[in-house]
Amino acid sequence: MQAQRQIVDVVTDTTKPRQFVFVLLENFTMLSFASALESLRIANRMADRKLYSWRLVSETGAPVICSAGTLFNVDGDLEELGRDDTIMICGGIDIQAATSRRLLGWMRREARKGLMIGGLCTAAFSLAKAGLLDNKRATIHWENSDSFAEEFDEVELTKSVFVIDGNRMTTAGGTSSIDLMLKLIADHHGEDLANAVADQLIYSSIRTDQDTQRLSVPTRIGVRHPKLSQVIQMMESNIEEPISPAILARDVGMSTRQLERLFRRYLNRSPKRYYMELRLQKARNLLMQTDMSVINVALSCGFASPSHFSKCYRAHYDTTPYRERGSHATRLSI
Repeated sequence: MQAQRQIVDVVTDTTKPRQFVFVLLENFTMLSFASALESLRIANRMADRKLYSWRLVSETGAPVICSAGTLFNVDGDLEELGRDDTIMICGGIDIQAATSRRLLGWMRREARKGLMIGGLCTAAFSLAKAGLLDNKRATIHWENSDSFAEEFDEVELTKSVFVIDGNRMTTAGGTSSIDLMLKLIADHHGEDLANAVADQLIYSSIRTDQDTQRLSVPTRIGVRHPKLSQVIQMMESNIEEPISPAILARDVGMSTRQLERLFRRYLNRSPKRYYMELRLQKARNLLMQTDMSVINVALSCGFASPSHFSKCYRAHYDTTPYRERGSHATRLSI
């Protein structure tokens, strides 16, 4: 209680609460939304007064189903907002279909007022589609980063947990909403309050915009070998123009045969096979998340010919790129 009294003493500003407007898109991710909202609620509780208020809206004002299947009632539709409001677009699965023309027009109109607009989880796509991230830094969930980078080359995509660039905010999804909100709370009302909110959330390691969203290579592959990690990072950074095993080996100071043994020992596959799987994984993401032609997907993933791409894809996924595209072709055209 003494800690809470100290927070109350620090937060003495008597201005009206800052209002956040959460726009719930179809199939939004509940964790990202709830993490942001709970951070604001707890800030009010720890300050012992209403620092923040919020409204939930949807495109039509009708209830919205999140990706977990839960139905959320909302307070209204895409109405005109005040100049001091902050918009948070809440994205999730199939963000392309959820990003309608009406939503894009509304975001552009509100952006012209100078409002702060954020995109949680995959909603960076919605902001970019509206042109609100042009020439700005942004982030998006790592699973959507390949397709985002292909479609929006005017956006400087990062791997950060969250990004604030001027009056635009984006997060990588999951609990990164907490990190963003703690940053905003600290900016608005001081770090003591932000730390108190983190304590209430049992959030012991607050991340900044300098932290990356994915686990390190050693953690992801379950192997802590510095040269193996270095090679995999090189592979992941050079999908469109693959590097030969000989050059990879040379760059980490070993022979091609040593590199082959290293991959066999720790990953039970050759460097060539592992590299191919990375390229095919990116190709599958692009096929499922973008409207890129199969030929352009092949070129973006380092395949010189569509026939070779199709052959490799079928061997790995037991289907052709064209069939994969057809099974995920139910997108909204914007």
